[in-house]
Amino acid sequence: MRRNDAAIKINAGNKKIKMHLVLLNIDLALLIEKLVLIIIVVMASLGIAMYTTFAERKVAAILQDRRGPNRAGPFGLLQPLADGLKLFFKEEIIPNFSSKFLFILGPSLAMLTAIMTSAVIPWGNNVHFFGRDISLQIADVDVGILYVFGVVSLGVYGIMIGSWASNNKFSLMGGMRAASQIISYELAMGISLIALIMVTGNLSLKAMVVQQQAGAWNVFYQPLGFLIFLICAFAECNRTPFDLPEAENELIGGYHTEYSSMKLGFYLFSEYINMFVSSVIMSTLFFGGYDVLPFVDESKWGISENWMALIGVGALMAKVVFFLFVFMWVRWTIPRFRYDQLMRLGWKILIPLALANMLATGAIVLLKQNHWHF
Repeated sequence: MRRNDAAIKINAGNKKIKMHLVLLNIDLALLIEKLVLIIIVVMASLGIAMYTTFAERKVAAILQDRRGPNRAGPFGLLQPLADGLKLFFKEEIIPNFSSKFLFILGPSLAMLTAIMTSAVIPWGNNVHFFGRDISLQIADVDVGILYVFGVVSLGVYGIMIGSWASNNKFSLMGGMRAASQIISYELAMGISLIALIMVTGNLSLKAMVVQQQAGAWNVFYQPLGFLIFLICAFAECNRTPFDLPEAENELIGGYHTEYSSMKLGFYLFSEYINMFVSSVIMSTLFFGGYDVLPFVDESKWGISENWMALIGVGALMAKVVFFLFVFMWVRWTIPRFRYDQLMRLGWKILIPLALANMLATGAIVLLKQNHWHF
């Protein structure tokens, strides 16, 4: 009897070990999936940011009737690599009277927050490989929009810390401008998204895309909300006509005046990554994300799941390219605002418009729920 009891205990122990190993294998496979997706998203973001600088110079050349960069490589396509190497090999200067730790932390924080925003973006539908359904989203959290706002609001600390640590009054003025600008326009942006949340009823970016696939894109329900969000995105990214934190004719170079080498590169790259991520978020919230066409059910096309996911990624990237072009087009078309004009637009125009849009949306949603009766 004792031997039988011992054998039963050994078998039970072996089963537990096997169950733990199975669970470990599942977690390990999921960890590998997410790690590969993180690497792809980060590397793609850096590559797109590099070639967005090239595209901006080319768009500027077209609008100004000149050629633009065309020396490095065929058609100038190696110009971003040449610029990156130049930044790497430039002399790195840290001012004597600066706070060295904070001086290094500023651009690092700006770069980190710019990349972290992409964690909750659904880049495409699920793909099926190795007998597994793999999600093309790093983290599908129920409060994706709140996560985006939380990370974006941290970006201002990178600018403020770097500007204060430089011990330069022009840098500090640029940092103060950036902080007040981002805080002012985040209010209007947040209120415009409250109206969108009233329509969709959730905060998950993935769920919003699925809803738009089943019906119409959100831009048809919230055109004013999209316009407010677009204007605020220009201010959040410090893009013309809202580029007062780095206005050369007033502040030399603004918050990154004292920076050189790759610390300056981090600030410049973070701006272009923020442009890219803002374009992705606008495409996801208002233009269906990876949905190819509005009012069309792509599941009836008879295309395999994997190919449909790739087509969705391509559709999302096409929308992103369009918004990036809009960022560049506006930069070389509209002059910079004065600071009082910037504050007046944010507080006296955009916030009242966003509040009116929110109240009107709430009234319509309540009427619809009440079968159009008061």
